Amino acid sequence: MEGTMNEDAVMMEKQKQKHPKGLFLLFITEMWERYSYYGMRSILILYLTAELISGGLGFDEKTALMLYGIYTGLVYFTPLIGGYLTDRLMGLRTAITIGGITMAVGDFTLFAVQEQWGLYLGLLMLIIGNGFFKPNISTLVGELYTKNDPRKDSGFTIFYMGINLGALISPLVAGLIYANWFASTTPTGIEVFGFKYAFLASSIGMIIGQVTFNLLSKKYLGDIGTKPAASKMKPSPEASAKPLTKKEKQRTAVILILACFTVAFWAGFEQAGASFTLYTRDFIDRTVFGYEVPVSFFQSLNPLFILLFAPIVSILWLKLSKTKRGDFAIPTKMAFGLILLGLGFMVMVPAVMMTGSDASSTVKVSMMFMVVTYLLHTLGELALSPIGLSLVSKMAPVKIASLLMGVWFLSNAAANYLAGHIASLTTEFGYLEIFMYLGGAALILGLILLALSKPLQKLMHLDEDDDDIEKAA
Repeated sequence: MEGTMNEDAVMMEKQKQKHPKGLFLLFITEMWERYSYYGMRSILILYLTAELISGGLGFDEKTALMLYGIYTGLVYFTPLIGGYLTDRLMGLRTAITIGGITMAVGDFTLFAVQEQWGLYLGLLMLIIGNGFFKPNISTLVGELYTKNDPRKDSGFTIFYMGINLGALISPLVAGLIYANWFASTTPTGIEVFGFKYAFLASSIGMIIGQVTFNLLSKKYLGDIGTKPAASKMKPSPEASAKPLTKKEKQRTAVILILACFTVAFWAGFEQAGASFTLYTRDFIDRTVFGYEVPVSFFQSLNPLFILLFAPIVSILWLKLSKTKRGDFAIPTKMAFGLILLGLGFMVMVPAVMMTGSDASSTVKVSMMFMVVTYLLHTLGELALSPIGLSLVSKMAPVKIASLLMGVWFLSNAAANYLAGHIASLTTEFGYLEIFMYLGGAALILGLILLALSKPLQKLMHLDEDDDDIEKAA
């Protein structure tokens, strides 16, 4: 009898250690959504700037880059609206379905209508759909676990891998579709790209994700995410009436200061889909054993490096936390992120000095310049990005937690808009000046943040009652 009880206890313990099956459903749903988004994004600039006769829309580079910045900026802005509406009007699952269907229709519009009005309508639907999808699927992952469930961080890590798996695969598929499988050459020698079929593939990916989600959500999620969550998000009337304490004000100031540095980081990092894409198209020698690598393939480097190095970086932080000195402070890690970003741009400087900025130039440089740059930028992302939302969610005062989370998302929206605007300046000043200025600014800001690390650490009050913030980083 005692042996049976022990076996039952062991079985129960193993069951507790397993993740909810719903996590893997959300993993697949998010993977297909990211497949859809990054597949479309990886070729958007190429589609906008390609000549009409080549299957594009014939925008000049400056206009295309500005439009790209507006689009990616709004993609990060609408989740604030979508999250607000979802909390008050509908369940998470309903919002995810609305968002997914809207994005699938947006991608299909880009496929079906090869005109400017089709572009604007398609992008608008993608922006709106993303607003409902993006904030709510992450929230739904959190709903699978209780507040203090030790599996929660691990669950989000698994979910994050789904994001990067989709982001890794989609630029490869999009590249093969537009540049190989559906590309053709006219009798006069003009190459016609299959951009629209890559958009169709993004739409199909989104549909697969939504069909899977809706068919299996009842079985694996039960009633989770079926009702509006407004009541859970509101602080008590007593908490709302109290003024912020001195410690809360100081923590709020830290969040706002770090948000400013975050804007600078992402404005540089998001050159991946803008100026880096055009530079890769015009100046990188993409020939490998006689095969010309599609431009979009290079946007798979970031998720590939994340999948390879995220576990290593995680182990590094863990080992440092067990040393006598302890782990690096959160502002220090973010400073490292900016410094690595700056170094990545500096790698591109000698490349641009060899090629110049005139697209008619026949000089090409090794793709290793771009590979090393993406590697450094990814390492910078791993140092800076994972701690951001965790920091806000745990340090923000309860009565303004939603507001500060909104500010953090707005910083990403502003950064993406700035990325497009900065990239458009390459048409006036050239790549050398822009890459040097971006690299120099990132290095200087990184050093400034490094110098401010200790004062900011004191204002965070981690040693008083929120030591778990440091562990989450």
